[in-house]
Amino acid sequence: MDAGCLCQALPLERQLDVKSVVITHSHMDHTNSLPFFVDNVFGRIEGGVTIYGSEPTLYSVRKHLFNSASWPDFSLLPNHLEPAIHFESFEDERELVIGDVSFLPIAVDHVIPTHGMLIESGGASFLWSSDTGPTQRFWEVANRTPNLKGIAIDVSFDNSLQQVADASGHLTPATLASELEKLEVDVPLYIHHLKPFCIDAITREIEGVARGRVQLLEQGRTYRF
Repeated sequence: MDAGCLCQALPLERQLDVKSVVITHSHMDHTNSLPFFVDNVFGRIEGGVTIYGSEPTLYSVRKHLFNSASWPDFSLLPNHLEPAIHFESFEDERELVIGDVSFLPIAVDHVIPTHGMLIESGGASFLWSSDTGPTQRFWEVANRTPNLKGIAIDVSFDNSLQQVADASGHLTPATLASELEKLEVDVPLYIHHLKPFCIDAITREIEGVARGRVQLLEQGRTYRF
């Protein structure tokens, strides 16, 4: 899911195992390794790679990334009958099943069309916010999901940058505290998408939120639910 650093995170041999990429929205930190990933696996993955996204997201990815000017249009290479990439659109709250994992796209409130994801596999569910400011439907889905094992939520800026967070469609520890009033279930909470220059301040400010239930996701750590 998402491909902001797919090539940096996975060695070449493991990139060959990736057959599908689900994109939550088209901002570069969620898409910018897609062209390099597709170039790396071009001709090496039978049937090519499928990229899933909302119609606005796929429109942007095709127009600005795979447009034959910025990067080759791999949906036409090596030919239009057997392309290296396929684009498949998803719709709000219609289940997308890939292998043994299902994704339920949930519209959240960001500056462009963006979807959080309810991810289900093996009888467990995990809710991923993607980028979002204060939102509503995301929490309603959390409250109605009986097998929910955890929630990851965007907290990009510290409280001193509240105006920046509001303008760019992100959360701070202060707005997260308000958002958690909408949550009726007791599950672990993990924050992600911290801006590098805000990490220390967010780490301090988040300690008082939700009575210590909130923790930072750690780069490189494996989480099992």
